[in-house]
Amino acid sequence: MMKKTKIWLIVAASLVVLGCVIFTVVMTVLKWDFTKLSTTKYETNNYEINEDFKDITIVTDTADVVFVPSDDDKSSVVCYERKNIKHSVKVEDGTLVIDAEDSRKWYEHIGLYFGSPKITVCIPRDEYGALSVKSSTGDVEIAKDFRFESIDVEESTGDVKNYASASNAIMIKTSTGKILVENASARELQLSVSTGGVTVTNVICEGNVVISVSTGKTSMTDVKCKNVISSGDTGSMVLKNVVATDVFSIMRSTGDVTFEKCDAAGLTIKTDTGDVKGSLITEKVFITKTDTGSVNVPKTATGGICEIETDTGDIKITIQ
Repeated sequence: MMKKTKIWLIVAASLVVLGCVIFTVVMTVLKWDFTKLSTTKYETNNYEINEDFKDITIVTDTADVVFVPSDDDKSSVVCYERKNIKHSVKVEDGTLVIDAEDSRKWYEHIGLYFGSPKITVCIPRDEYGALSVKSSTGDVEIAKDFRFESIDVEESTGDVKNYASASNAIMIKTSTGKILVENASARELQLSVSTGGVTVTNVICEGNVVISVSTGKTSMTDVKCKNVISSGDTGSMVLKNVVATDVFSIMRSTGDVTFEKCDAAGLTIKTDTGDVKGSLITEKVFITKTDTGSVNVPKTATGGICEIETDTGDIKITIQ
């Protein structure tokens, strides 16, 4: 019995070694380019847009989506895509529609996939109507050269970088990924992420900035708006030079909340586990509560209400 076991172990080890040798030889021939092992082929298709359009709608599965300005004031869409998952590009009722067309057989869903499909929307620097992007897996990047009536991006897994402005709302939602909004303006900003971070930098918002995070860090820098409303389960929130004409309303289960040169007419900050600290610009009437932690706030009697409550954490605020 022991002799048979040893024989089988030797055979198994020999096959493993042989497999490693074959793999090394094959990858050496391919110059260690793993993309050449892909079981699907990619191609680049260029679609010229000759019709006028105002709105843009994109629905894709795995492609990255990038908006770039055109140099010749002409519109085109360049798709680097799988041969069996192409995108249709057309103008319908004044809307540029880009949609994925999956023609794969059931057995073609099984295989090795290397490379990332990409949709490049090349349009003139101008003002457009509603922009809608729906994607399952892929990043989205919108250049600063454009202004839309509204921006609505919804992702399952992927990062979103938005530098464009909107006369109405900018709404970005992703399950797993990071959201960046920078150098933009909007009437309202609504950002939501389940697992990932949110960064808002140099933004002017006429109305509310609403940020919802399940797990991840939130960072706001140089922001002016009416209200800051944020909720989250796990993750810190850092605000630098953020000014709201009305209120800050920030709720966190686990994570610190930090201010630097911020202000609002009134503030309500609640955390379960985390410190609340930093500096405000104008005086406030402080109402504080902590179960286990220290409190150090100015003894001022004028200004708006600043209510801070923590279960486990310190409260330390100064007036700049």
